[in-house]
Amino acid sequence: MAELHPSAPNHPSNSQRRAITALAITAAALIFLLTGVSLWLSYEHLHDVGARHGFADDPIRAWAWPATLDLFYAAGEVLILRAALARRIDWWAISLVVFGAGGSIALNIAGVGEGAQVLDYVVAAVPPVASLLAFGALMNQLYRLLAQQADPVMTPVEQAEEQTVTATVPPPPPMPKAKPAPVPQPIQYSDPRCSAIRPLYNAGLRPGTKAMRSAILGAGFADCSDGIIRGTLRAEIERHEPHLAQLPPAPVAIGA
Repeated sequence: MAELHPSAPNHPSNSQRRAITALAITAAALIFLLTGVSLWLSYEHLHDVGARHGFADDPIRAWAWPATLDLFYAAGEVLILRAALARRIDWWAISLVVFGAGGSIALNIAGVGEGAQVLDYVVAAVPPVASLLAFGALMNQLYRLLAQQADPVMTPVEQAEEQTVTATVPPPPPMPKAKPAPVPQPIQYSDPRCSAIRPLYNAGLRPGTKAMRSAILGAGFADCSDGIIRGTLRAEIERHEPHLAQLPPAPVAIGA
């Protein structure tokens, strides 16, 4: 016979689950039956107490009087069940059960009267006490069921599948940091007169000598020869930006 590993989880089979469910249903049915019989006996005894103390001439009120306690008890049980399904505690419902069950037990015992045998008091107290204990057993099973639903147990196959999915999904790669765009540096001309001539190219035309001379004089520089304007200043500008030399020439006057 193969040995069971001490650390292996003990998961019930389908037949065991069906047996557990059948036992739970049987226990619940017995609890409901016990509760009904207990409430009936308690109600009957409280009717006799009411008939002996104030309602002897009014059978209807004698039968209605026990409901002032048992209905508190029944309403409290229903509210406790509702709170359990909502996963919270209802202290008002607990107070109703304590008041109804405590009053029923006390009046069942007191209704026996003085000078009775001990067994008479026990017989009177058993039905309401049994009803209270039956309800407690039912609520205990309900809380256990809700606790199992809140914390489900994973089978070894489910655990292996979860680990496989976790292992096969790689973490997302880190997002690359955006590099700031480089700031263009202004052109440094060896002759400051080039800075006065460069804006003439912004019209999309290659300026002529006359226009460049006017720009030089307008910037406050002294006049210079045509060779310096074309061969030195304009040449330096187009050496830094060769595409400017490909622009169409600006229309100039004869001799410019």
